[in-house]
Amino acid sequence: MRLRFRHSSSVLFLWLTIQSLVSTAQFTSPRLLNTEYADSPYELKSGRELGLLGAGVVTYGVSVLLDKAVDPLTPDQVSALDRNDINAFDRPATANWNPSIAKASDITLYTNVALPALLTLGLKPMRQDVKTLGIMYIETLLLANGVESTVKALSQRPRPFVFNPDVPLERKLNRDARQSFFSGHATTAFATAVFTSEVFRHYFPYSKLKPVVWAGTLGLATATCVMRYESGRHYYTDLLAGAAFGSLVGWVIPKLHEVKNRGKVGRRFDIQPWTNGSSTGLYTRFQFHSRSRLYP
Repeated sequence: MRLRFRHSSSVLFLWLTIQSLVSTAQFTSPRLLNTEYADSPYELKSGRELGLLGAGVVTYGVSVLLDKAVDPLTPDQVSALDRNDINAFDRPATANWNPSIAKASDITLYTNVALPALLTLGLKPMRQDVKTLGIMYIETLLLANGVESTVKALSQRPRPFVFNPDVPLERKLNRDARQSFFSGHATTAFATAVFTSEVFRHYFPYSKLKPVVWAGTLGLATATCVMRYESGRHYYTDLLAGAAFGSLVGWVIPKLHEVKNRGKVGRRFDIQPWTNGSSTGLYTRFQFHSRSRLYP
């Protein structure tokens, strides 16, 4: 009789152990057990995406049409320009001219533009959301550049180098010479910098690399602006306006797509068998846990 009891106890203990594992698997998502990945911090909504993409396409299209309507400066208009008409804050920029530095600013800009794609492809949690992040990034670039280009075509502000007598006249006689405000390089550089840093922060809220990402992207954006100034392409006000607007777009797009209820509580139900050799029992636990911020 005792042998039968021990045998029955062993079978019961084994059965309870299996039931415990099954119940845990049923009530707990595998993605929550393995905290390497968690639910995406962003979501797409058809109506919102159509609105944002449509606004970006429209503003960009308008800017193209307006750009074609810009008349280049004539030699007489260039000779009539006086740098003393420029406000004191911006006036020093009219003495700058360096095409090599202007080309270098393109390199820092393109590096910043490429960073979101590199991080998305290189980091698995982000790579799993490549569609969502791709659409968000396109919206950011379209809106930032569409609005900036439209304002630039409307303002028709001569670039600083147009006032510099050392610059060849042919450089001053094209449409681009009349499109200084506000800076497209600054807008794109800061839009991509803030977008990249915000996205990284949301995917990896506890990562020690967050300050590195922020410092790196904003450092590249700042370097781009400095070189645009030193090359004679922009005034301080062009760059400040571009940096502010680009930063706003780079922050707003991730914010609009952020999942609002990531703090939802999940459930985990555990049944743990126990035995001391002479008796067998059950230990049950019903545990709540948050789904948010499970990234390393």
